Amino acid sequence: MQKILVIDDDETVRDVLSSFLSAKNFEVTLAVNGEAGLDMLHADKFELILTDLIMPGITGMEILREAAAARISAPVIVMTAFGTVQTAVEAMKIGAFDFITKPFNLDELMLVINKALSVSKLQKENVMLKMQLKKRYNFKGLIGDSPSMQVVYEMIEKIADTDSTVLITGESGTGKELIARTIHYNNTSRSGGPFVPLNCAAIPKDLLESELFGHEKGAFTGAVNTRLGRFELAQGGTLFLDEVGELDPSLQVKLLRVLQEREFERVGGMKTIKVDVRILAATNKDLEKATRDGNFREDLYYRLNVIPLHLPPLRERVEDLQLLIAHFVQEFCRKRKREPFTFSPEAMACMMHNRWPGNVRELENLIERLTILVSGTIVNAADLPAKFHQLSFSDGEARSGSASGTTPALSPSGASEPLIAKSPLEMGENGIDLNNMVSTMERNMIMQALEKAGGVRSRAAQLLGLNRTTLLEKMKKMKIEMQKR
Repeated sequence: MQKILVIDDDETVRDVLSSFLSAKNFEVTLAVNGEAGLDMLHADKFELILTDLIMPGITGMEILREAAAARISAPVIVMTAFGTVQTAVEAMKIGAFDFITKPFNLDELMLVINKALSVSKLQKENVMLKMQLKKRYNFKGLIGDSPSMQVVYEMIEKIADTDSTVLITGESGTGKELIARTIHYNNTSRSGGPFVPLNCAAIPKDLLESELFGHEKGAFTGAVNTRLGRFELAQGGTLFLDEVGELDPSLQVKLLRVLQEREFERVGGMKTIKVDVRILAATNKDLEKATRDGNFREDLYYRLNVIPLHLPPLRERVEDLQLLIAHFVQEFCRKRKREPFTFSPEAMACMMHNRWPGNVRELENLIERLTILVSGTIVNAADLPAKFHQLSFSDGEARSGSASGTTPALSPSGASEPLIAKSPLEMGENGIDLNNMVSTMERNMIMQALEKAGGVRSRAAQLLGLNRTTLLEKMKKMKIEMQKR
């Protein structure tokens, strides 16, 4: 039951509102004056406040100011028999949701109350959504602990809480928008504002200017209404310009002016609009080369490249692959409400040796596909796309899809025994044990590589995409002991 606080020194008004609102299934609390109202306001939580404007002692205006100072989110509706436009405007400026003059129609009052409660609900949902987004895009939402990703994390930590323009570079599918969102939601002053993305390559060139800067009614054929552009929509927050290297030269000039002056005009407009927006840009192109070739303005490049942030391709951080696989398996199996699966050693070997031209996006799409198409708890090499079957685990040795899921391997003690792909995704009280899954996958792969390499550790490290020192450290940590070769 929603709670409403009524503050009025008129007993008749209090009685009428109490009877009316109680009949509408509201829990009503009555305050006989402003002092009592303030005490109740701080002592309890209400969904809505109805207050008289003119009262002896503490007035309705003071109630409004106190509610604003205390950051009370409940909407306030002001009632008075002495309503004027000036007092209405003043009350709205202080924070009143609406202004009603006495005597009022109860049905009309109900409409205002319902509207206020509806708007308040949307505002609370918006705040909750922003909190969820901030949680989702914190550093824990980034997957990977390779040295190259540690460099990325350190850079984000340094730049997130600034207003500096950042140019994020990297191949398609490396997660540039994810990084941009992480930067935005870790900025203290801007995380409460909007994050507005725009893919510069996805919008026709003749429409992109309007998308960026908006347009006035009648600016061109089809412009039947004034429309806000992405810059205005991002006011107080962050504008993410993806594929910024695709911008037409004429738009590069206009973007440069916004970056320099923080102002622009809508298409067809004369009014200069000032904006407070942080710019994050991304591209998979070599913009420095593009400037040398005359395809991108040099001055704009330097304006965008205040802080460069490069994302490594997945093939250069292969040590993160198992962690990413575990993450996506957990995510998609939970969404489809199915039993989690793991990979046979042969299937995992194929995954480890793929070049991943589509990077993390390609891996994510593959795991989603397997979640739908593979019904068992083990993915075998034969379940992978055809290109994976041709990958070799040693020079000249073609791999074929095996449906068995078993392969000879070395035990931790060095004895040869069959290595069966066991699912480490055991469901506990808190859900999937992700750490256990990654650890088991990694152990299986190391043992498999050592077997294939005949125990030669440098060769095994090469097969796994690791350097020899890293392999030895992992073997020591996992207590995998072998005769040295």
